[in-house]
Amino acid sequence: MRPTDLQSIGTDLAIKWPDGVESFIPLETLRRACPCAGCQGERDVMGNLYKGPPIELTAASFDLRQLVPVGAYGVQPIWADGHHTGLFTFQHLRELADSLGPAD
Repeated sequence: MRPTDLQSIGTDLAIKWPDGVESFIPLETLRRACPCAGCQGERDVMGNLYKGPPIELTAASFDLRQLVPVGAYGVQPIWADGHHTGLFTFQHLRELADSLGPAD
């Protein structure tokens, strides 16, 4: 499901979905949920998780500078601290938003 609108508003990522649902994901939550191998680690064919040391996050880590569209299925956030390797599919964004509960 591709959002009809997606924008950073203050400290949230605001998303409007085609079914009329509006979601607000705090930017800190979005950054901490970054699915890239550097943030989450990666598994080999045997299922072993390989993960580096924890990444130290600063205020710049939660400052979203840009959302780059990736095909018709996702976005790549560019953060003020230079991090840019996370790719959020729209399905992942919807699941993350739904896990936070309804917007107030």
